[in-house]
Amino acid sequence: MTPKIRVVVADDERPARSFLQSILRSFDDVEIVGEAATGAEAVEVIERERPDLALLDFQMPEVDGLGVMRLLRKDRLPLVAFVTAYDEYAVRAFELNAVDYLLKPVERQRLRETINRAQERLERAELRVEAEERVRAAAASYDEAVRPQPVDRIPVRHRNEIVLVPTDSIASIVSEGELLHLTTGAGERYTLSHPLKDLEHRLPPNRFVRLGRGTLVNVDRIGKISPMPGGTYLVTLADGAQFNVSRLQSRVLRDRLLKL
Repeated sequence: MTPKIRVVVADDERPARSFLQSILRSFDDVEIVGEAATGAEAVEVIERERPDLALLDFQMPEVDGLGVMRLLRKDRLPLVAFVTAYDEYAVRAFELNAVDYLLKPVERQRLRETINRAQERLERAELRVEAEERVRAAAASYDEAVRPQPVDRIPVRHRNEIVLVPTDSIASIVSEGELLHLTTGAGERYTLSHPLKDLEHRLPPNRFVRLGRGTLVNVDRIGKISPMPGGTYLVTLADGAQFNVSRLQSRVLRDRLLKL
């Protein structure tokens, strides 16, 4: 008897997760071994459960589907199929690199085809390796297609004026609800209303690093990185400001800044 294919479902919308799981439960050869509501949860669940296949919502807050794939340890990377509302750049990247994806609302027959493809790849090792390479190539294609031009100044309203804050002068950006608080190396503070994720994509590449769901800091302003219990870190900036690093972003920090 062929073993059941073990599946994890990750989507930040509960109705979407429930809908996918209801279809999967109708397949006799599928076992749902976990679910996640965020990208960070998806990384934890996948590394713990080691599923054969992960159905990842392409657009999730903080860490999207591609981000999950990048953060997973290589020996824990399952087969992946992305689930997305129509995104022309994502669809183009997936199709160009022959990566499996499902458009919302997901149709039962289309999901069945995804399961069948996954089973075939699991049975043939060379197809599994090829699938991993295709996902990584699709991620690179998508990043290249949607990469916006970086800004070197951020306009913010300060009293009755518009101040242009140079990005290289910013020490930290912290979100609070719908507001972002910018602090410069000189101690100046500004507030603007803007999604952190959107602003992050417009900042100069490699200049800022995310420390958690709502915090970005300027790499050049980091003075000290202290290990903390549980494999996390405490970042101290040159001006003395301190920020705890989430467990997920600690992994990013290690890979990006703490390796020679």
